[in-house]
Amino acid sequence: MKEKNAFKTGFKKLVGRTMASGAMSILALTNVQAQDKAAFVYIGPTSDHGWTYSHDQGRIKTEKALAGKYKTSYIENVPETADAERVIRNLAQQGNKVIFATSFGYMNAMEKVSKQFPNTVFMHATGYKQGKNLGVYDVRTYEGAYMLGVVAGHKTKKNVLGVVASFPIPEVVRNINAYTLGAQSVNPKIKTKVIWVNSWFNPGKERDAALALIAQGADVLMQNTDSPAVVQAAEQKGVYAFGWDSDMSKFGPKAHLAASVLHWEKIYSPVMTQVSNKTWKPSSMWYGVKQKAVDIESFGPSVPAAAKTKALSVRDAIQKGSLHPFAGPIYKQDGALLLAKGKSLDDAALSKMNYYVKGVEGALPK
Repeated sequence: MKEKNAFKTGFKKLVGRTMASGAMSILALTNVQAQDKAAFVYIGPTSDHGWTYSHDQGRIKTEKALAGKYKTSYIENVPETADAERVIRNLAQQGNKVIFATSFGYMNAMEKVSKQFPNTVFMHATGYKQGKNLGVYDVRTYEGAYMLGVVAGHKTKKNVLGVVASFPIPEVVRNINAYTLGAQSVNPKIKTKVIWVNSWFNPGKERDAALALIAQGADVLMQNTDSPAVVQAAEQKGVYAFGWDSDMSKFGPKAHLAASVLHWEKIYSPVMTQVSNKTWKPSSMWYGVKQKAVDIESFGPSVPAAAKTKALSVRDAIQKGSLHPFAGPIYKQDGALLLAKGKSLDDAALSKMNYYVKGVEGALPK
């Protein structure tokens, strides 16, 4: 009798454990199925250590911060052609709740596909077109460029800076001007030379441009391109450079002065939370130092203490709103007054900047 009762008790426990295990498995499956999906479209490889790398770091940090609420994926090396439209449409068809496209050239494709999938949220980086389910976002990279300029103004011995630039669009022109103005704020003698490579990611062209700028007398380089080739060239030639979008110090330990680092998770996390909570609305998000979306980091050992202190004080002033990188007086390249003292350029003016400020040499490509 005891053996029979023991068998019954053991059987009940086994069934109970099995049912509990099954319930746990079903619950786990339900949790997985309940995860929302978000997808990212990248212009370059995640290993570029620049623009795409910074976006992917933001994706990883956001997925971790949201603790299982989202499953993210990405497609890298997507050209700004008809391929972009195909990729974005496929991601929408796969059931992604939100799709982030991270380059200006994806704008028209995002607009077109967003109209075909009204229940999907589309977010486009650096663009300006919006719709019922299409928003735009960006980081104020010019604030980072201004802070790097402050360091460059302290460090240069020749008073000649160099910039390896990608495409002559307002975003890049702003960064060149901000870098120059930041340097001139501590060293009015500064001149800036620019070489355009017409590519976001082409290490060979970036390196060649850096070497050309060094040959022209530039001893502190900034870039608005995505690879660490500029830092590597500076290291080889014994001049200085900055990390752009991320810390690039490992590619030039002696050359690397500091980095303008982007923290895209400051945008991705709230957007994805709003999408899952169904509170998202289309808007134009332009985050900067104030929101900790861009910062100056990874100062190198050759940066003078005074330069680091000044750069950090500038960062704090930008964060508090007491300093604007484009505050007057500002003069155009030809010396004409652009902005009087006491005024600053608003976002509308910044978004269509198509001129060089005084001190930048050469003609702006058209």
